[in-house]
Amino acid sequence: MSLKQTFAEKILGAPKGAIVFLSPDIVLSHDNTASIRKTFLKMGGGRVYDPERLLIVLDHNAPPATAQLANDYQSIRDFVNEQGIKPFYDAGRGICHQLVSHHAMPGMIIAGSDSHTCTAGAFNTLAVGIDRTETAGIWKRGETWFRVPESMKIILKRRLRKGVYAKDLSLWIIGLIGSEGANYLSMEYHGDGVRSLGISDRMTLANLASEMGAKNAVFPPDELLSAYYGGKMKSGVWADEGADYVQVLEINLDDVVPLVAAPHHVDNIRTVAGVAGTRVQEGLIGTCTNGRIEDLRIAAEILKGKTIARDFQLTVIPASADIYLQAVEEGLISILIRAGASVLSASCGPCLGTGQGIPADGHTVISTANRNFRGRMGNVNSEIYLASPATVACSALAGVITLPPGAEAGKAVTLPGKKPGTETKIIIPAGEDRRAGTVWNYADINNLNTDQMFAGNLTYKILSTDAASIVPHLFKGFDEHFAKAACQGDLIIAGDNFGCGSSREHPAVGLAHIGIRAVIAKSVNRIFFRSAINQGLPVIVQREAVENYTPGYAVDVDFEKGLITMGDKDYPFAPLPGKLQEIIREKGLVNWILISGS
Repeated sequence: MSLKQTFAEKILGAPKGAIVFLSPDIVLSHDNTASIRKTFLKMGGGRVYDPERLLIVLDHNAPPATAQLANDYQSIRDFVNEQGIKPFYDAGRGICHQLVSHHAMPGMIIAGSDSHTCTAGAFNTLAVGIDRTETAGIWKRGETWFRVPESMKIILKRRLRKGVYAKDLSLWIIGLIGSEGANYLSMEYHGDGVRSLGISDRMTLANLASEMGAKNAVFPPDELLSAYYGGKMKSGVWADEGADYVQVLEINLDDVVPLVAAPHHVDNIRTVAGVAGTRVQEGLIGTCTNGRIEDLRIAAEILKGKTIARDFQLTVIPASADIYLQAVEEGLISILIRAGASVLSASCGPCLGTGQGIPADGHTVISTANRNFRGRMGNVNSEIYLASPATVACSALAGVITLPPGAEAGKAVTLPGKKPGTETKIIIPAGEDRRAGTVWNYADINNLNTDQMFAGNLTYKILSTDAASIVPHLFKGFDEHFAKAACQGDLIIAGDNFGCGSSREHPAVGLAHIGIRAVIAKSVNRIFFRSAINQGLPVIVQREAVENYTPGYAVDVDFEKGLITMGDKDYPFAPLPGKLQEIIREKGLVNWILISGS
C-alpha cells in the first residue's frame, strides 16, 4: 500500500479493494422507511442501534396522493416517535438530499437508502447509496460493510463561461466517460476551477456521480466550504498529494458548452445548439439535482416579464421548504407563476413518475432531473431531455429546445459518450423468447436499468418486503416473457452496467424470490450488486463468459471453486469475501442477522 492515500482510503482507513465494517455517522432514509421498518422487524429488531444517527425524510410522494401512501407515512411517524428519532422531516419540508445539508459535516460517513445520497459529497463527506435491507441492518447492528474503492481524480481548470452551468459540466463529464465510466470509483474534484464552483454547483456535480456509476463524489474542505459553515468547520479529510488514481481527467471549464442528455439515456450527450429547435411540451425545474435557490434565480431571471409557450406545461419544485420561502421572499415565485409555471410543494414530484406532472403520451419533456430512462417520469410513451435550469427556462418560453442567453453555441464537440442515434433501445420485440433451457440471454443489452426491471411508479404501491407481489412486474419494461416464465434455478446472462439507475431493491428481491441461481454480467451497477448480495442473489462479473455465451449452451456455476463452465470451457471468477458468502448461503441479510444474533 502506498503511504500516499486517496480520500476514500483515508476516510475508510484501509487500502483500495479491502472490505471494512464501519458505523456511518448518518443513516438516511425517506418514504422507503415503511419498508425498512418491516425488514427491521423481520431481523428481530426492537430498538434501533442509535436513533441520533437516523435521518428520515418524507419526500418522494409528498404529500401522499393515496390512502395507502398516507398510511405508510403515518406508520413512519409512529415509528419515529416510538424510537425517539429527532432528525425527522415530515412531508413538505423538502427532498432528503437537500435536507441532509443541514446535518452533514466534513469527514463524516453517510449511508442512505437512495442512490443520490452521493450528493452530500459536496460537504467533504463519504456519502454512498445503499438499499432498504442494508439500511434495516444498520438500524439493528449499527454498522455495514464498505469496499474501499479505487479513485478517479478530476482536475478542473479556469471558469465556466456565461450561460454554462454545473449541470452542463456534469453532462460534459458523463459524455467523456459514459454512464459506467466511474463504476465503483470514488470521484475526487481537484484544481483551481473548484474554487469557482459554489456549494449548489458542487451538490449538482456530486448528485450526478450516481449516473456515472460512482460509489461517491467528493469535494475538498476548502475556504468556500468553511465559509458555508460560518468558519466553524471541522478540519475534514482530503487526499494526499501523490496518491494513486486509476484515472486522472483534466477539464478546462471554459471548454464546456450548454448540453443535454437526449432520450433515453443519461450518456446520450448532445450540445444544446445541436438539438435546438426540437419540440418540447413540458419542462421541469427542480429535484435534488437543481432545485436550489440559485437554480430558481436563474429560471426567474430568464422568465421575468415573459410567458411560457402556448400549450406548454412548466413545473417548478423547490428542493426544500426553506428554499421555497426564500424564493417567495425574493419575489421569484411570483415571477415564475406569472410566467405560467405551476409551483409544487417541496418534494421529488414527477421525477420518478409518482407525483404531479406526469407527461402525456407523445410528449417530450426537458428537465433538470438526473435520469431520463424510458418511463422514468411515469409514462413509457414520452421522452425526456436533461438540461440546466437556464436551458429548461428558455425552452419553456419557445416551446422548442433553446440555447440560454449569452451562451455561445461552442465549437463542434465530440464526446466519447453515446452518439446520436445509438441510444439504448431496451425493448424486446413481442414473440421473441430470450430463454434457452434455464438461461435468460440479455448479453446484448447494456445499461439495463432498475426502472425497466421494476417501474418506478410501483415502488411505493408494492413494498419491497412483499416479494410475491413484485414478481409479476419484473422486467415488464423490456421483456414481457420473463415474469411469466422465469423459474427457480434459472440463470441470467447480462451485458454492461446491469442494474444501473435507482437504489430500489425490488428487482433483486423479486429475482431472489423466484430462485434465480445467479446473474452473470459483463459489469454490474454498484448498488444493484449490494442489493443482490443482501437478498442472497449471487452476481458474477465475468466479461469473457458473457461474450462467449451461445444460446443453448449448458451453463454451470461452482461458487466454491469460483468457476463458470460453458460447454467445454471454464471461466474463473473471484469468490466473494467470507462474510458476504455467508450472507448468500443464508439466503440474504435478514436471515444472516437472525442466525448470527447480532
